[in-house]
Amino acid sequence: MQKLAIIAGPTAVGKSAVAIEVAALLNGEIISADSMQVYRKMNIGTAKLDQKEMIAENGEFIPHHLIDVVFPDEDFSVADFKREVEALIPLIIQKGKLPILVGGTGLYIESVIDPYEFAPMPVNEELRKSLRKEAQLKGPLYLHNRLREVDPISAEKLHPNDLRRVIRALEVYYQSGVPISHHAVSRKKKELLSRYLLSYIGLRCERSYLYERINRRVDKMMGKGLVQEVKGLLDEGYSPDLTSLQGLGYKQIIGYLQGHYDLE
Repeated sequence: MQKLAIIAGPTAVGKSAVAIEVAALLNGEIISADSMQVYRKMNIGTAKLDQKEMIAENGEFIPHHLIDVVFPDEDFSVADFKREVEALIPLIIQKGKLPILVGGTGLYIESVIDPYEFAPMPVNEELRKSLRKEAQLKGPLYLHNRLREVDPISAEKLHPNDLRRVIRALEVYYQSGVPISHHAVSRKKKELLSRYLLSYIGLRCERSYLYERINRRVDKMMGKGLVQEVKGLLDEGYSPDLTSLQGLGYKQIIGYLQGHYDLE
C-alpha cells in the first residue's frame, strides 16, 4: 500500500505551518486540498503561501502541489481533484518522498481516501445564475431550506452561507432528480478498503482562539490588498457570478465594490 499523510482542520487553525515542518521532518511534499487555492490570480483571499513561506525552519524548501491549477473562469471539480491527486501520489513516492495531503475541504480529502466513484454531471450556468439571484433577493437561508426539502443529507452537512456548494447540490438535483448525496458521489457497490496506508492528523484549538486567528487573518488580507485583488479580477472581465468568486471573502468584497454594503 502507498503511504499517505493527511493534515486537516478548520480555516486558520495553522495547517500550513504545521504541514511544512512535518514535511521537513519526514521528507515529504505537500498536496493542497483547498478548493479555492486551485485558482490562479486569487492569492490574497485564498491565503496562498508565497515561496518564502514554503521554507521550513531548517531552511528546506517544501514543494507544494495543486496550487494555481486553473483560471477563475475554468471549472475544477472534486472529480478533477481526485484524478490529479491519484496521479501525483505515486510520482512523489517514486522520488522517495512522503505525500502529505493538507487542507480544509473535507470532500476533497474524502474523495482520495475513500473508494468513491464520481458520476459526471454537467454545469448549468443559467440555473446557477437563477439560484444566485434568488439567494440575493431572499437570502442564503431560503436556498438552504429548499435544499433541505430535496436533499436533507447534504443540507445537514452544508452551512447556509456555503452558497457555492448549496447551489451545486440544488443544481445536481434539479438536473437529475437525484440528490447529490446519492448521485454525484456514489460508493462502489463492493466494499473496498482505502488503497493507502494512512496517517490522519486533525488540528483543532479553542473556538475563541480560532476566531481571533480568523480575524487577524482577515485584517492581514485587507492590509495586503484583498480589495484591489478582487477589483482587478472584475476589471479583467471575470464575472462576479463565477463559482470561484462566490468563495468566502471574494463574494463579500464584490458586494462592497457593488455598493451593497461597507467594509465594516
